[in-house]
Amino acid sequence: MSKKILMLVGDFVEDYEAMVPYQMLLIAGHRVDAVCPGKKPGDSVKTAVHDFEGDQTYTEKPGHNFAITTDFEAVDPSSYDGLVIPGGRAPEYLRLDGRVLEITRHFAAAQKPIAAICHGAQILSAARVIEGYQISCYPAVAPEVELAGASYIAPNETYSNVHVDRNFVTAPAWPAHPGWMGKFLELLGTRIET
Repeated sequence: MSKKILMLVGDFVEDYEAMVPYQMLLIAGHRVDAVCPGKKPGDSVKTAVHDFEGDQTYTEKPGHNFAITTDFEAVDPSSYDGLVIPGGRAPEYLRLDGRVLEITRHFAAAQKPIAAICHGAQILSAARVIEGYQISCYPAVAPEVELAGASYIAPNETYSNVHVDRNFVTAPAWPAHPGWMGKFLELLGTRIET
């Protein structure tokens, strides 16, 4: 059964963390509405590619333009079955938008599936919806997760681990996509025949 998914993005969202889940969810037969404060359908956000190349932190390179499909101002969160929050630099400023936090709180209060990856946990922390949960994220976001009252789940060596705590599916970075989206699809009740 097709589900309706909301994806929160902004300029310099991590390229893989927006594009790949968007496409995976479409392949699974779901409708995905990508929204951004201040942008309308037909607009786009710039993405950034983050990579792990042996430096003390990830590197950042220009990505693609990612299309906005739905008007952020018109979003009714009650009409959606799940929420996806990609990482990158976008969550850093999206968490300052009151409506972004309001939307996030709706999904948490309704116990709808929420998939957040990497820096996406910054929005969860700012919305104050993760107290008492176990949350995975990029290590630089761990202090915010802990200050919001959650237990931080550290990444494994390949950053491919996924953590599920009730309605939250979280992961540290894009290498976790197969497991992250797989667990999110399970929470949505999606069956994929292999």
